[in-house]
Amino acid sequence: MGDTMIGVIGGSGVYDIDGLEGAEWRGVESPWGAPSDQVLTGRLDGVPMAFLPRHGRGHVHSPSTVPYRANIDALKRLGVTDVVSVSACGSFREEMAPGDFVVVDQFIDRTIAREKTFFGTGCVAHVSVAHPTCPRLSAACIEAGKAEGITVHDGGTYLAMEGPQFSSMAESKLYREVWGCDVIGMTNMPEAKLAREAELCYASVAMITDYDSWHPHHGAVDISDIIATLTGNADKARGLVKRLPALLGAVRESCEYGCDRALDHALLTAPEKRDAGLVAKLDAVAGRVL
Repeated sequence: MGDTMIGVIGGSGVYDIDGLEGAEWRGVESPWGAPSDQVLTGRLDGVPMAFLPRHGRGHVHSPSTVPYRANIDALKRLGVTDVVSVSACGSFREEMAPGDFVVVDQFIDRTIAREKTFFGTGCVAHVSVAHPTCPRLSAACIEAGKAEGITVHDGGTYLAMEGPQFSSMAESKLYREVWGCDVIGMTNMPEAKLAREAELCYASVAMITDYDSWHPHHGAVDISDIIATLTGNADKARGLVKRLPALLGAVRESCEYGCDRALDHALLTAPEKRDAGLVAKLDAVAGRVL
């Protein structure tokens, strides 16, 4: 048992929240490099919160250059226990319309240009991401979204593409018709994998902006349409996030799904063979087991 601290990794437009008490932008130093930006910390309904703009304020980072490891490490260092990822996505399903939210429960990772683990030579670890999101935290996001009047879809498979270009029509049809994906985005991988390695509960709220390029009546993805939908989605997302402290509560039980114990049997390198430099960098992420 411990204290809840909610970390929100905000996609486009979800960087802060009204009513955050003691709001302060804080720099966090990480051995994995500089995070995307400073972190906005404060309290809401008595629960500590942290907001990290994934692309940096002003949208500095492309999906490929987001410092995912530094971001997750920084949140863990601040004491975050539960990470809610908010991000824009395209939809492969007619019934998942622009303006709807999907609380994702599965991923297919097609990213190729990113560092995907905190571990490596000198400290090898393998965690399970069979169920990459936390059902408890996801349920709270669904409840908060519905209470806010948002059309929320419970579960879906998110295709994580490298970007920064949008899909070709052939790719879009492959992901939709052959692979059975529901939404497509560029930022939830390796974020979800790293959150699991850091023993953080992780939920993904995917905000639909468009139908990608498969849809016969919507043609190519149009950035001006996306930005208009993004603005409305960001308002709805802030409303959803505002309801989370009351739903999650200030006191946190151990995660019944084991997210906070993901490293229990993950480390394979014998203690006497571990690389001291890497172990030092893992102080926040894996300090519990190291």
